[in-house]
Amino acid sequence: MNKKLNLILVSVVVIGLLAACSPSVTGSSEESVRSLSVSGTGRVTLVPDIATINIGVRSEAEVVTEALDANTAQANAISEALQSLGVEEKDIQTSNFNVYPAERYDPMTGQVQGRYFAVENTVNVTVRDLASLGEVLSAVVDAGANNIYGISFDVEDREAAVAEARNLAIADARANAEAIAADAGVSLGELINISVSSGSTPITYYDAKGAAYSEAAVPIAAGTLSIIMEAYLTYGIQ
Repeated sequence: MNKKLNLILVSVVVIGLLAACSPSVTGSSEESVRSLSVSGTGRVTLVPDIATINIGVRSEAEVVTEALDANTAQANAISEALQSLGVEEKDIQTSNFNVYPAERYDPMTGQVQGRYFAVENTVNVTVRDLASLGEVLSAVVDAGANNIYGISFDVEDREAAVAEARNLAIADARANAEAIAADAGVSLGELINISVSSGSTPITYYDAKGAAYSEAAVPIAAGTLSIIMEAYLTYGIQ
């Protein structure tokens, strides 16, 4: 009996010592950082100084070499017309070239009437003198272009405008954070995180396909375009 009682007492002492050596457990985990996340937008509006035209030439013939020869002649005539208007050769770049067989169908019966080869050649042309853009369009159509898929406008040097839009976006986000903190009755702490990305940039464009042009230069308005940046800031708050 005494041996059993002594064993129980020894066990209690050992458990007590182990409990004393174990780390203490606090009632709650480390307090999370209070923060405020905001966004801001910066926009810079510019007048375009360059334009890109997507010009296509499509030729058809029953013999593939005839279709290729006709397409090459049209493409060369377009290139010569462009260069005669001051467009440099480096600004004329082939973007797509296809040769494929096709079939003609009777619209009434749906039966195949014949087979031919189609050749499609598309080039991207950069026009740096926007005053000549209408004249350029008239010239390429006269030279044989039968598809103009679109015209987009841009600025050649975007870096300064992007930097300005980025600074405006950060300033806008900071102002939003200060206003929200004041309304909420808290104080802004240090900046915890920041990220900046480009927003959507609407670009004015002119689109035409298979259009007929008069001898007069085609009137084209470049309009304006916007460079947009988005900033996302996270502040600690007190």
